[in-house]
Amino acid sequence: MSSKFQQFKDLHKSADLFVLPNAWNVASALLFQANGFPAIATSSAAVAGSLGYEDGEQMPFSEYLFIIRRIVSSVQAPVSVDIEMGYGNSTEAIYGNIMQLIDLGVVGINIEDSIIQGGERTLKEAALFARTIEFLRNKLASDGYDLFINIRCDTFILNVADKLDETLRRLKIYDTTGADGIFLPCIAAEEDITAVVHNTTLPLNVMAIPGLPGFDTLQQLGVRRVSMGNFLYDKTYAVADKLVHEVISNRNFLSILS
Repeated sequence: MSSKFQQFKDLHKSADLFVLPNAWNVASALLFQANGFPAIATSSAAVAGSLGYEDGEQMPFSEYLFIIRRIVSSVQAPVSVDIEMGYGNSTEAIYGNIMQLIDLGVVGINIEDSIIQGGERTLKEAALFARTIEFLRNKLASDGYDLFINIRCDTFILNVADKLDETLRRLKIYDTTGADGIFLPCIAAEEDITAVVHNTTLPLNVMAIPGLPGFDTLQQLGVRRVSMGNFLYDKTYAVADKLVHEVISNRNFLSILS
C-alpha cells in the first residue's frame, strides 16, 4: 500500500472536512499545493476546456493522460483523477485505462453512473453499473493494486424524478460494490444531504454549487469531502475575459499590469 494512497484514504476519515481542489494543468495544481491543500484532483471538464474540447469524453484519453502525467510528476500531494465514464466500452478497457493511471502514480478516481448517447446523458441501470465497480475492485485486488474508487452518482446533476428516493435506492446497491466513496454533484439541501449520510456507509463527497452550505455546516451534516469542480477554472477565465476587454476598451495595459 503506497503512502500517498493511504494518505488520501485517511483524509476521508479526518476530523476536518476534506476540501479537494480540481486542477486543469500543472500551474493550477502547483497553486493548490502552495496553498496547503493536502491532495489534488483533476476536473475533466476543466482539462477538456483548456485543450479546446467539450466535456463528456470528447477529449482523447491520450491527451488527458499527458496532462495527468505532468501534474503527478510536478506535485508531491496525492492526485485523484476524474475518469468520467471510464473512457472505455467494456470493463476490461476501463481497467486498462485505470492501470495507466496507476502507473503514473494516481491514487484515486471518480467514475460516473451515467452515460452519454446521442448527445444526451442518462443514468445507467444501477445493478449493471455496480457490476462494473465490482469487477474493477476485484481485479485491482487480485493484481495487488490500491486505488480509491469514488462513485459519482448523477441523480442530482441530472435532476431525475424523485431524485432523493432514486439516490437512496442506488446507494443500497453501491454500498456493496467495494467502492470507497460516493460523490453527489449538485446536492445542496441540508435535508437531502442528511438523508444520504444516514443511508450509506460510504463517505459522502459533494461539490461546489450555488446554495451549498458552508464548510462548517457540511462537516456537521456528516459530509466527508467537498470538491471545487470546474468552477475555479470558469471563474479564472471569466476574469481573464474581463481584463482583456479592458485592454481593448481602455487602449492601455493597466488592467493587466496593476
